[in-house]
Amino acid sequence: MIRAGGPVTVERYMALSNAHYYATRDPLGAAGDFTTAPEISQMFGEMLGAALADCWLRAGAPADALYVELGPGRGTLAADALRVMRTAGFAGEVHFIETSPLLRDLQWQLHPDAEWHLELVTIPEDRPLLLVANEFFDALPVRQWVGDEERRVTIENDRLAFTVNGAVREDSPARDAMAWEIGAQLDVRGGVALIIDYGHARSGKGDTLQAVRGHRYADVLADPGEQDLTAHVDFEALARAASAGGVEATRVVSQREWLERLGIAARVEALAKAHPERADEFATARKRLCDPDAMGRLFKVMAVHSRPWPAPAGFEP
Repeated sequence: MIRAGGPVTVERYMALSNAHYYATRDPLGAAGDFTTAPEISQMFGEMLGAALADCWLRAGAPADALYVELGPGRGTLAADALRVMRTAGFAGEVHFIETSPLLRDLQWQLHPDAEWHLELVTIPEDRPLLLVANEFFDALPVRQWVGDEERRVTIENDRLAFTVNGAVREDSPARDAMAWEIGAQLDVRGGVALIIDYGHARSGKGDTLQAVRGHRYADVLADPGEQDLTAHVDFEALARAASAGGVEATRVVSQREWLERLGIAARVEALAKAHPERADEFATARKRLCDPDAMGRLFKVMAVHSRPWPAPAGFEP
């Protein structure tokens, strides 16, 4: 494409690379390229499910509410969250937004009764949403700017290269559009969304585009379509875009603060008591999810909710 038509934007490069990447493999786990929080421990999904169930109950337990997840991976998070939510009385349908046929097959193995969509607007109308986006926004493409010039990818000496280098500023129309759509859907339907991803609470400058392959960082311009491309999520921009859709956004908290507020320490204790032979495993998982040097500080959590619905637990001042 570059040889035929000239340099492409970083946004286009990232979008095309990730479209091929996710359509052709299961990227998760030890045999893949990266591991997400739900794959580390059931506790992550259980905490999330408890937060959604509590919010749903405080909203009056609407029977027609739907569980919706964006980019649900193997379906592990949904399985753990729904196990808790079903115990609380939630009996709603499950809907997944997923473009990868391969990942849809994996999700079907755990959720044969789910329905799949390519976008939010095809989900049954006029029904409240309990929506989850875990490590979804980081893979949506970003634009990069050096000064007023948009950064592009070109070919130099038979290798991919950037057209301009220097102090980089990033934005993401794709992320803003999705956040606005979530806000607009919640405004019309009612409901709540939990967004968990790695990134920063306030907008800032800097090149955060990165590639991961085999659980190691790689050259972002090497082997397009064969490695995971992501960039830090700007939660301030997401909150601004979602709020324009008519909802309220909570403050942004670290994953550590959120999980600790929801009671992960008590859950570790309960699991260790029930399965003493796995006590070290549960303690190690908590450290990976919560320690500042692991996922606890870099990963952030934010909720958006329609005005008639309460904010989920875990975001209190």
